Amino acid sequence: MLNLIDRISTLLTGSAIGLTIPSYSDFTGFLLAAASFMALAYSLREGAHIRVSLIIGHLPKKLHRPAEIWCILFGMSISLYFSWYIAKLTYESFTYNDLSSGMIAVPIWIPQTALLLGLIVLSIALMDELAAVLRGNVPSYVEKGEGLLAKENQQDQSVAETRGGRRCLR
Repeated sequence: MLNLIDRISTLLTGSAIGLTIPSYSDFTGFLLAAASFMALAYSLREGAHIRVSLIIGHLPKKLHRPAEIWCILFGMSISLYFSWYIAKLTYESFTYNDLSSGMIAVPIWIPQTALLLGLIVLSIALMDELAAVLRGNVPSYVEKGEGLLAKENQQDQSVAETRGGRRCLR
């Protein structure tokens, strides 16, 4: 918005007001990536990650636990794999003093560190879920994420109620 005001001012008066923020899109991208990766573990605990519970739901009860263990192990291995390679990338960026290409040169290892921390915390959360499932507990994400659809259906049913023989919306 400030860039737009600055450009309009340049067109109308011939000079800019000076509202342009250098490298704002770079900083926005860095913060978006950091926020996304730092929220991975919380999203796992709250059941917000996409899961294919349709398959597990159709398995016999005795296969639920092995399927959950396999899924958690698979997710944990992917998370650890990416953590390792992001750690290597961050170290390489630090060693070679890589800088962003914007108007303000930011050492690229700084935003990469946020990605690494988010992946490490996700890996720890998955290890915790695995330990809980191996002890016989239900994963923390099962009740939360899958319960959202049931709550929405209950709300839809309560919105449409019968009054005097006809259905109407609240």
